Amino acid sequence: MFNVQWANTGSILHLGKFTNIFFIKAVLSHNYCNFAIHNRKNSNHKQLKQRMEISQEEIQRYLDKHIFNVISEAADEMRLECYLIGGHVRDFFLYRPSNDIDIVTVGKGIELAERVAEKLGKRTKVTIFKNFGTAQVKHGEYEIEFVGARKESYRYDSRKPIVEDGTLAEDQERRDFTINAMAFCLNKARYGELLDPFNGLQDIKGLVIRTPLEPGITFSDDPLRMMRAIRFASQLGFDIFPETFDAIRDNKERINIVSMERVTDELNKIILSPKPSVGFILLEKTGLLDIIFPELSALKGAETKDGVGHKDNFYHTLAVLDNMAKRSDDLWLRWSALLHDVGKPATKRWDARLGWTFHNHDFVGEKMVAGIFRRMKLPQNEKMKYTRKMVSLHMRPMQLVEEEVTDSAVRRLLFDAGDDIDDLMTLCEADITSKNPVRVRRFMNNFKIVRRKLREIEEKDRVRNFQPPVDGNEIMEIFDLPPGREVGLLKAAIKEAILDGVIPNERNAAYSFMLEKAKELNLSPRGK
Repeated sequence: MFNVQWANTGSILHLGKFTNIFFIKAVLSHNYCNFAIHNRKNSNHKQLKQRMEISQEEIQRYLDKHIFNVISEAADEMRLECYLIGGHVRDFFLYRPSNDIDIVTVGKGIELAERVAEKLGKRTKVTIFKNFGTAQVKHGEYEIEFVGARKESYRYDSRKPIVEDGTLAEDQERRDFTINAMAFCLNKARYGELLDPFNGLQDIKGLVIRTPLEPGITFSDDPLRMMRAIRFASQLGFDIFPETFDAIRDNKERINIVSMERVTDELNKIILSPKPSVGFILLEKTGLLDIIFPELSALKGAETKDGVGHKDNFYHTLAVLDNMAKRSDDLWLRWSALLHDVGKPATKRWDARLGWTFHNHDFVGEKMVAGIFRRMKLPQNEKMKYTRKMVSLHMRPMQLVEEEVTDSAVRRLLFDAGDDIDDLMTLCEADITSKNPVRVRRFMNNFKIVRRKLREIEEKDRVRNFQPPVDGNEIMEIFDLPPGREVGLLKAAIKEAILDGVIPNERNAAYSFMLEKAKELNLSPRGK
């Protein structure tokens, strides 16, 4: 166990005995204890140790559920070896709820699924995937996957396996990690017996991600497992075993044969983990980040010139993402936090008077969002537009903090942000990563002022998502105009007048103002 004392903060960072030295260097070099590779809680570790002492009777009591009893009964009737395997077993020892159930049998997986569905009753839905030799049974809150035990082999240029029938031992060998290779027997004669050939239970106790077989072969055969290893480390707070870590780094280029949809799915799970920075540091240290997310990787590094430096925007971004993870579980708000400074590398400039500047990085970042979403196969709908809006506007509340908060500025922010104003303020608060508590308090207090001002202006002027009291069709009718420049000018003038507080957001005031502006354009109402 490494025990690192921080000179500046006096806090203790514990790094597990399996943590790769690269991780230690990463954390030390940035003096940021919140980026510990695993976020252990002593109480949780004690709970896990207690779980290791669990008796066979306790396992059997846990498995004494209707769904498992039905599967057991059906398997015994068909004289099939039957096992609960994978994530459900792992999560039992981790005290994590799980409704996904994976069942492996030695032969006739589909037939067993059909028999179980028949026993569960008419409301049970069974779906058969003959090409894959699997079946899925949906019953209440449970989704149960049935498959016959199998062994797999791979071609170098493809991650699609060649599948053959196999034994339980061969099926366990093909599993991604030791913690996912454990199985409970569901046959009555051996009900609840744990089969753990690769010491997955010991790895749970040690908080370790490790492959059952040689990791280089495991990751070369199925490169998505590299992403899964990092995802589990981020979700569970586990270390990646050194040999496993090195194999990911050595095989990183193999990720290119995996579809972007599947990579992004794992990335989303990392973003939604309790401390997403863990996963992104691992992605960076293994070299995967450069391949799958070069825009984020470009944020790395801090440059100094004439004694003036700037913060490392990569680690700042991860700090913002961690802050956001404490405030919201919304995936797209977390994506907004991840991308809020993505435009900084393209806008980085040195100014002899001002030092390092990143002017307009919010607007550049906004333009980058659509391309990133497209390449990463993320939604091109309102989710992308929302993220783009957050990136575009994230500096606006900060500017209100730094300047005198005027009613006009607040109205414009309300109008531009619309119903997303609260999310925007949450992003801005997450963006405060200063180590100076006085500075943090000052910014937070100023944001409270901005929030209060937002409420006051909204109650008074109702400008959130407002439509001008006089619209374009009415303008054309009043002045007998076709669609064109004059109509647009009058509409824009009314909107700007309301946002600037020149007139209230009311029809009579807007109508009178329109007539005055029309005179400047030499326009008169029809009939006059």
